[in-house]
Amino acid sequence: MVRSSKYCLSILFIFYGIVVHGQQELFTITGQLVDSETQQSIPYASIYLKEKPIGTTTNTEGYFVFHIPTKEKKTLVVISAMGYVSVERKSDDFSQDKVISLLPQINQLDEVLLDGSANKILKAREIVKKAYKNIALNYPTEPYFLEGFVRDLQKEDETYVEFLECAIKFKYQGLQVRKEPAAELLGVRTNSFSQRHPWNENSERKNSVIDLIEDDFIRFDYGPILGKKGWKYEIEGIESYDNRLVYKITGLDEPFQKAVLYIDAETFAFVRVELTRKAKNGTSWQRRFTNGAQQVYYNVIFEYQEYNGRFYLKYQKEEDIWRIYEGQDSNLLLFTKYPKKELFINNIIVDSVDDYQFLQNMNINTSIENQTENFDAKFWATYNVPRRTAAQSQILRELKK
Repeated sequence: MVRSSKYCLSILFIFYGIVVHGQQELFTITGQLVDSETQQSIPYASIYLKEKPIGTTTNTEGYFVFHIPTKEKKTLVVISAMGYVSVERKSDDFSQDKVISLLPQINQLDEVLLDGSANKILKAREIVKKAYKNIALNYPTEPYFLEGFVRDLQKEDETYVEFLECAIKFKYQGLQVRKEPAAELLGVRTNSFSQRHPWNENSERKNSVIDLIEDDFIRFDYGPILGKKGWKYEIEGIESYDNRLVYKITGLDEPFQKAVLYIDAETFAFVRVELTRKAKNGTSWQRRFTNGAQQVYYNVIFEYQEYNGRFYLKYQKEEDIWRIYEGQDSNLLLFTKYPKKELFINNIIVDSVDDYQFLQNMNINTSIENQTENFDAKFWATYNVPRRTAAQSQILRELKK
């Protein structure tokens, strides 16, 4: 049984006019998503067209900019965030400084929902195993394309040394093909670096996009989604997501790993998966590498959005902490490295995939900054990306100095 209590939420929207990009007119809305009770921003909320594959994401301050083809002006705009009831608005409703009050839903789990097919109360591990068993039913088994945006930040000790932003197309095969998608680099918006530690300058720099997408629990069949022994699962509650009810399940694989799984209560699809690994008592889950690097923190998040009955990647984040020593057996700490990579998907292509324009041009063995082209201001003026936060803008200004 699920009980609901409703609270007020306010969203501040600012409306902008129509712009023209090439021969396609675009209608742009922009604003901020905030909680009316706490006035705190709501990060990583989805802003998308109803029953369409086009969308964007709010940043950590709750701000968004959404470029919509004018031909879709009559299509409803949907706003969705974990823990809140989704809302739908006509694009004409987004006027200057208009405040829209919403009624989010907070669910309290009095008892575990029944599995209708088996007519029994499900335990946490059973829910995870059922979700794992249903992967082929819930995720795309046919080829498809995703369009998106990658933001890559890196810090050494307390100093930011890298800010990279690029637009990407991905060509995915069905789930049965367990390999990373092919990638087309559409353009680089930001490519700012400062002087890095000699260890970092001299080490082989990995392609940050490939480094991000090679971690995919569902495609590569590993991680906390398997429900294997060693993991202890517990149902934390029921939450709302995109007008669905989802189980929130925590998993522990002691001493280093913790997972939070959000599983759709109807389809048993994984709609959000988070895994965190931490060193404990100075001991890491992984031995130090020969180059002196030791990973002491790892956090990855996958969030999915339903489209045409299947769940596609919407957002992915990977954040690490590495302690860099002089060598494998040395106790001399040179510096601590903090890489953070995010992928935001803004378009899903599942129809006429054979006719979709795609040029695999990314060299996975070369860093992105070595594959840059001339900056295309017209392209970036209308490409759906999450707005930079004030903190990110300040980091960029410092790097440009």
